[in-house]
Amino acid sequence: MRKEEIGRARVKELISQMTLEEKAGLLTYRAQAVERLGIPEYNWWNEALHGVARAGTATSFPQAIGLAATFDEELLHEVADAIATEGRAKYHESVRLGDRDQYKGLTFWCPNINIFRDPRWGRGHETFGEDPYLTSRLGVSYVKGLQGDSEHLKTAACAKHFAVHSGPEKERHSFDAVVSKKDLWETYLPAFEACVKEAKAEGVMGAYNRVNGEASCASQTLLKDILRGKWGFDGYVVSDCGAIADIHRNHKLTNTEEESAALALNAGCDLNCGNVYLAVQRAVQKGLLSEEKVDEAAEHLLMTQMRLGMFEETEYDGIPYEAVECEEHLKLSYDAAVRSMVLLKNDGILPLAKENIKTIGVIGPNADSREALWGNYFGTSSHNTTVLEGIREAAGKDIRVLYSVGSHLYLPSVEYGVWENDRLCEAISVAKRSDAVVLCLGLDANVEGEEGDPNNPYASGDKTSLALPACQQVLLEKIAELNKPTVLVMMAGSSMDLRFADSHVNAILQAWYPGALGGKAAADILFGNAAPSGKLPVTFYNSIEDLPAFEDYSMKGRTYRYVEKEVLYPFGFGLNYGDTYCSDAACQIQKDGSVLIEAQVKNDSPRAAGDVLQIYVKNLDSPHAVPNYSLCGMKAFKLDGGETKKLSVVVDRRALEVVDEEGQRKLDGKNFIFYAGCSQPDVRSEALTGKKTVQMKCQI
Repeated sequence: MRKEEIGRARVKELISQMTLEEKAGLLTYRAQAVERLGIPEYNWWNEALHGVARAGTATSFPQAIGLAATFDEELLHEVADAIATEGRAKYHESVRLGDRDQYKGLTFWCPNINIFRDPRWGRGHETFGEDPYLTSRLGVSYVKGLQGDSEHLKTAACAKHFAVHSGPEKERHSFDAVVSKKDLWETYLPAFEACVKEAKAEGVMGAYNRVNGEASCASQTLLKDILRGKWGFDGYVVSDCGAIADIHRNHKLTNTEEESAALALNAGCDLNCGNVYLAVQRAVQKGLLSEEKVDEAAEHLLMTQMRLGMFEETEYDGIPYEAVECEEHLKLSYDAAVRSMVLLKNDGILPLAKENIKTIGVIGPNADSREALWGNYFGTSSHNTTVLEGIREAAGKDIRVLYSVGSHLYLPSVEYGVWENDRLCEAISVAKRSDAVVLCLGLDANVEGEEGDPNNPYASGDKTSLALPACQQVLLEKIAELNKPTVLVMMAGSSMDLRFADSHVNAILQAWYPGALGGKAAADILFGNAAPSGKLPVTFYNSIEDLPAFEDYSMKGRTYRYVEKEVLYPFGFGLNYGDTYCSDAACQIQKDGSVLIEAQVKNDSPRAAGDVLQIYVKNLDSPHAVPNYSLCGMKAFKLDGGETKKLSVVVDRRALEVVDEEGQRKLDGKNFIFYAGCSQPDVRSEALTGKKTVQMKCQI
């Protein structure tokens, strides 16, 4: 008998011995112990979005949107595996000491694989960007890295938020996301399907909002028909925290806790992050819910614990506590930070030449900010390097570093009871005395993030526009007036309106929220000790006027696949310090229907450089094809100066399929164009890079 079958038989036997009260006690995230059967209490809520979060010291990696900018599946797997190692080390130590509190378990409620469809969404920086293919590939790698490939799960990943969820934050508890079948299956579901069917994600978390009238955490369509039915999901489903209470309080689909609990459990939501499932017994007694449904949910939850080996010895028990924030993981965090950063503009100023600089001015509210390193859902790092600290280290003893905060992050003044822009004169004085200026602007997770984040002047975590806060825009414009060699380091988790900066500063480095060692990574890039190779996982639009209404979940006019207007910086764009490009490519249909792309990449620069080969496909025949084209393959690479290399990318047959208005995926058409290059094949990318992609016509 296989281990899975033995475990399931054991779980069924345990459940058969439990009372209804004991079984119901397993269905809340603070699961009660059943001591007489050897089941300890367990808190299911733990986070590991970009490092073990909220449980003390852990390695802090770049925020998810930064990891996405690497376009590197192998790196994502390596990062997730390191996080799982630290999670195991912390869990075993907590159990040894009798600490079974929240954030101490092995069930990580990540990754967030929602599609970042609109840059106003505050939680977009938790995602892997706007593209279903990129999100799918990185999501699969992250899930596999967290869960491992051994006899037991290393940790249990949880794909969230299922589904069609990307703001507005302010209305998420009552909002109904109305979506067509085509958009649902073409854009919003592919990453979830990949993580469930390919990566075998152990958990799935429902969203707060409704989808086409159904509460996501009680949706027969999403949870029963699609997740359990079409995809054969065999893990556990958890509600977002408080989402089941929203069913009666805000969505008004039910009237009581008992009705909400019954609606959610009957649809297949096994675990309640919240307190509504405390009413499960009453729901059974009132005939709203069968005890068999309670048994089914309890079985799903206990099977996850069995797969984690919580009731026996595992191959992970020997991971020492010393693995937490070890030297190997810190190096990985630094490498990931370097590779996450995207060079958006460079007129030749970068890398900075030390021999030409006696004094460098470091200015801006994010220059010495640790919050701007961390993003949200972060752990406690004992190794933090801000951009200011990184520049001091990289500049060395012979370069004087001057500093001014320049402005508050979003308020009119830094100090209370003073004039507006109270640090502006200081910033100007610093800039005037400097041979080069590094201006560190942007946001942090206090002002773009989840609803309820502290000190948030915006709309419950969402941005009301793409503009910098007014105080920072003033600072940017005043420094630009001085005509000093100026580099903008933008630390934010989303696209911003950088039109002024694009035309007034010498270079722009998009650093995201780069993790605890992000300041060192940024400084090393600025001085040429490291090289940028990141690509944008989201489109940088010119302004909010170029976007449809935030509340509109149609994909028309959104993201690079559907955009109709020219953008500032396209998805997939990013410069480097070399001269890399795709010089030749050919495609070949394989027996299984996939397409083999063989591409030659070159670096005509004497300097080593990293880049990403990107493959896009356009269906020339079908009326159901996306209006532009779709990413369908990618491979990160490095080339020495003057090196040429041949790369192979296999494009899955599904990339040739379209989704019709009924949500059906099918092959429709015979004529395709594949594009191979280091950017997407749009006119704007060609203008920014000076390179064209290689086009390959293909007939199937």
